[in-house]
Parts: sequence; structure tokens; C-alpha cells
Amino acid sequence: MTARLPQTRWQFPDPIQADPLGEGLVAVGADLAPETILAAYQLGIFPWFSGDDPICWWSPEPRCIILPESFKPSKTLIRSIKKNQYTLTIDQNFAAVMQACADARALAEGTWISQDIIQGYCGLHAVGLAHSIEVWENHEQEPPLLVGGLYGVQLGRAFFGESMFSQRTDVSKMAFTFLMKLCAASHFPFVDCQLPNDHLMSLGAITMPRQQFLSELQDILAQPAPDWKLLQNRHFNCAELLTNDLFSGLIEA
Repeated sequence: MTARLPQTRWQFPDPIQADPLGEGLVAVGADLAPETILAAYQLGIFPWFSGDDPICWWSPEPRCIILPESFKPSKTLIRSIKKNQYTLTIDQNFAAVMQACADARALAEGTWISQDIIQGYCGLHAVGLAHSIEVWENHEQEPPLLVGGLYGVQLGRAFFGESMFSQRTDVSKMAFTFLMKLCAASHFPFVDCQLPNDHLMSLGAITMPRQQFLSELQDILAQPAPDWKLLQNRHFNCAELLTNDLFSGLIEA
């Protein structure tokens, strides 16, 4: 779907010039309208703040990424996948995934996923620039139960991961595996994970110097975007995550 958003009234700075010491914070203020968030991502900048703090915009040094082509699920995760207890979808309930991520973060450590954030990213989703992956339990029953998932922004052949949640063992990792296979099939060089943490590193994430990330990002953004909406009405048994050609013939630029 072609994005149709107005131009943002805000101008973001060059991250290197705004933050020469590499502390990460490059701007404060603006708003969380979809067009503002889009303008930030196009420069390798993302919002991250909490509570009543002002809106803060970040471009960390180094940047955490993961390479879809080299991702391999752990033996423990493979055992969970083989049980085939869940169904995965894409873009069937973006808002519910965002709200579940917000709720999970609030219970654990507080959340930056405010209602303004949810509204802004839902605006990106409405024009095909943000996607969710859902994990369902009892999918054949009505209503099915959403037990895990993740969401992020997709521009060109870049995916910017935002947050994930899990209400059953390993289901967020199943959603992540789905994303890795989808991005590999779509020929995405890397998936942006923003900031490194133990969980991401355990999944195979690495770090890249900010200057290199920003330079490579511009080339990736210019590449034609695959049409993931072609997958929106499909359902995937989690055992299919172990196949090598899960998305063969299902996506196109």
C-alpha cells in the first residue's frame, strides 16, 4: 500500500551532528503524529521516553541489529515449535498487539508505549508502514486468544523492531522467528533492534557502529518494499516455522 501522509512540521537534526559524543539522545519535543514518527525513522531516529517526560528521540551508538539470513532458533525453541500449539498471522490485530506490549511493559518495569504512541504507530499501520505479528491460541475457536506477538515499522527493505509480548512460554520468540523468516525471504539486510539487551543478544543480535548503520540505512530505504499485505489473510501453524520455504511465492516487491 502506498503511504499517504502529510509532511511533518518538525525537522530532525542529523544524528551525528546533534550527538557527536554518541550518547544517543538527538532531539527533545515535537509530537507523535504518524508523519513525525515516519520522518524520524527515515533518519535512523526513534522515540523513547517514559511517564510524563518530554518526547525524546534517539539514535544510539552503537546500534543493535540482527541479520535475518543468519538467524537460527535455539534447540529449546525448536522443541516448543514442534509441539505445534499455536497459529501465527500478520497484521490481523495491530492495535491489540501494541496494547498487549504496553500492558506487559507496564507490569514489568513501566512503559513508554503511551496511548499517543499507540495512536501514532496505528496511523503508520493504516498506510502500510507498520506491521504486527500475532500468535494465537485455540485459533479455530471463537474468539481465538492472542497470546504473543510483536510490532514494528517497515520502510523499503528495512524493518525496525519496536516491542514484543508473551503470555505463554516461547511465543514471542516464535513471532520473532516468523519475522526473521519473513525478512530473509524479503531480502532485508538487517532488522533494527535499536538498543542491545541480554534477550536480543541471546537471539543472535549484534551491534553496528552508528555511522555505518545510518549510511547503509539510506540505501536500504531506497529499495522497493515487499507487499506484506498479501499475507494478511493467511494463517500459519507454528510448526511451519521450521520449513525453509515458508514464504516462497507469497510475497512480492
